[in-house]
Amino acid sequence: MAIIDTENARVIDLEHPRTASMPEFPTHRPGYAYTLYHRHGDAQDSGVRGSAFGQLHGTEHTGTHIDALSHQSECMTLHGGVEATADIQTPTGITKLGAEHLPPIFADGVLLDVAGLKGVTALDAHYAVGPDDLQACCDRQGVSVKRGSVVLVNLGNAHHWADEQRYLDGPGMTSAASKWAVENGVLAVGADNIGWDLIGAWDEELNCNMPGHVLLLVRAGIYIIENLDLRELAASGHSSFVFAALPMKLVGATGSPIRPVAIVPE
Repeated sequence: MAIIDTENARVIDLEHPRTASMPEFPTHRPGYAYTLYHRHGDAQDSGVRGSAFGQLHGTEHTGTHIDALSHQSECMTLHGGVEATADIQTPTGITKLGAEHLPPIFADGVLLDVAGLKGVTALDAHYAVGPDDLQACCDRQGVSVKRGSVVLVNLGNAHHWADEQRYLDGPGMTSAASKWAVENGVLAVGADNIGWDLIGAWDEELNCNMPGHVLLLVRAGIYIIENLDLRELAASGHSSFVFAALPMKLVGATGSPIRPVAIVPE
């Protein structure tokens, strides 16, 4: 990884703002809610000093977030052969492979611009991204995927963030695309869609939907980052960058909100 010249670096924010109206799976509602229950001027204020604070409510798999390895199982088995028994998944959280074990990520990053490859701002709804698309992006952009790197896929879907149904109907990766990422030995993958995979597609070989979650999280131990905002990064023209993200140490959670950034030369 190249040393960052902080005086001549540009930091590109890859997180969407968190709001109650942001797109989310129906099963994850309410994804975000904030209650300001103590306001300036309330009884506990003292002298000239006032204070305000509130409570956060929501689920860990909404907004820009990263999946912990405990998020998915295959035949009731988590990554590394951990069985999803009652002592592993308790009412107060998961006791193995939880979000508290997610590492700080500081790695080489590559943006594969599939929307740009196709000459569009955003791919069509339900477009299935395959390994040929990803490799074609590498060839067109003159980049290679290093082992231990973070691969982000620009679908252009972030342009539909304000239209929940269109965003949920967005493009996604086939199982073959996820296998391509595994073969390249990446640390993590991410995309500007709701769930990395092509939502609604059934994989006959694995006998499940969202097969990338099994291939990446369960079998390979590769993290998945979802709901990225890749618009500014794609427009910047940078295909290679330093990727940084700090998951929260939410003990027992199966994922964590993150604030990912791409650091590029100014």
